[in-house]
Amino acid sequence: MQYIQLEAVKHLLRVGVPLPFNVRQSDGKLLLARGQIVASGTQLESLYERGMLVDIAELETARDRILKAPRKLLPTLWNKAIDRAGQALLALPTDGFDVVVEEVAQPLVALVERDPDLAIFQVLRQHGNGQTQYGVNHAIHCAIAVFLSAHRLGLQAADVQRAFKAALTMNVSMFELQGQLATQVGPLTPDQREAIHAHPQRSVQMLQVAGVSDPEWLDAVAQHHETSDGTGYPDGLREVSQLATLLHRCDIYTAKLSPRRSREALTADVAARRLFAEHPADPMTAALIKEFGVYPPGCFVKLASGETGVVVRRGESAHKPHVAAMTDARGASLSEPVTRDTSQPGYGIVAALGAGSARLPVTPEKLLAAVCA
Repeated sequence: MQYIQLEAVKHLLRVGVPLPFNVRQSDGKLLLARGQIVASGTQLESLYERGMLVDIAELETARDRILKAPRKLLPTLWNKAIDRAGQALLALPTDGFDVVVEEVAQPLVALVERDPDLAIFQVLRQHGNGQTQYGVNHAIHCAIAVFLSAHRLGLQAADVQRAFKAALTMNVSMFELQGQLATQVGPLTPDQREAIHAHPQRSVQMLQVAGVSDPEWLDAVAQHHETSDGTGYPDGLREVSQLATLLHRCDIYTAKLSPRRSREALTADVAARRLFAEHPADPMTAALIKEFGVYPPGCFVKLASGETGVVVRRGESAHKPHVAAMTDARGASLSEPVTRDTSQPGYGIVAALGAGSARLPVTPEKLLAAVCA
């Protein structure tokens, strides 16, 4: 092992925030394990003065590890990053939350950058505890859409990162309620309506108490349900920040793609058409639809050949992605997926299929394998 003085990486440490690496004594023996918390500034200074060490290999960032990981490991890395983000967002700390959000956002952003198609697949194909953790999952899906759209719009890197973190945290005050509503069939109760109406400001208040002070981040959260025509909530504003408007568009779009007990998810082409009809001349809507395409990765489709399959890669045109055919024209399962370029004659997409009507005889694992092939 090669070591570096702990004091040399003091910029990575913060009182009350879990250690991002192991801290070792001068003889290399473990003193504090990764994830432990330094309780006070005095304790931290004492570690510096005693010459504590850090293994240089542990300073490799999550981004570094993801960008060089074998492709076949990406689905596992996605699961880990989503689980870690979920735990952090559901356990809102009392201080240092901006650092925590930065830590969980870093691997998610790296995964989006490494493979945008696989990132979009996470939004379309939602497995596991989607309803019990609906709020957190939706926040992550919205953040993915925000990141991709912000890049296409040419936003500055700092604003892209800020928008991503705002999307993750815009609903921290109602994650539990979102999970309830995902499984609820009946109408909203008066208390639920009040909580929904108040959640932007309550989320801002929680973030401020937890140490978030970036005014643009907080404004984006406060205004993410406001609209320029004054019909939004909670304040009916007409002047809405750019980041808040971007969050609003992505929030609506990804919600349309999410199933609830009371309704199936919309197919991606229908979700795109409805969003465009609501905001036909809006550059943010255009950027979002161009990034996802009409048939995004994870979308089930039927081809002119009679085959059915799942979109695995976006194509040069929004209407002509690459598809992994899972069945033949008679509906019989193929032993191995066959890649089809839908820009080629005879393989165009004739319909997007809902999850319930697709009936593809494949497991989620096989779908992911097709995307990562």
